[in-house]
Amino acid sequence: MKIYNDLLQVKTNKDEEMIDITEKVSEFVKESKIQNGMVHLFVAHTTAAITINENTDPNVKKDVLLSLRHAFPIEKEFLHFEGNSHAHIKSSVIGNTQSLIVEDNQLKLGRWQAIYFCEFDGPRQRQVYIQIMGE
Repeated sequence: MKIYNDLLQVKTNKDEEMIDITEKVSEFVKESKIQNGMVHLFVAHTTAAITINENTDPNVKKDVLLSLRHAFPIEKEFLHFEGNSHAHIKSSVIGNTQSLIVEDNQLKLGRWQAIYFCEFDGPRQRQVYIQIMGE
């Protein structure tokens, strides 16, 4: 079994946004030369997350962020001294890992799927750890 590790730098530009990182992750898969296996993505931040969702209609990203904003609004009643509890909660709900299948040296995604880095407390410089395992 081969293991390939890398680090994806993500520069966010807004307080909240979803950035499509599918192409960059696909490039890492190709560079790994692993034909069949798994790719694991890990976001080591407590106010960011990673998800897989539709890549065709940009309104889906807007709707996801709007829904999260309604569910977890910025409120002064939170106790966390930094004032970004809403971002921590959104990160916990969406999650900080994703695993995908690698088949024939390509990501196995559905026709309308993309991998999104989710920023909830930006703008910031972020990182996504990538590990690809297989043969």
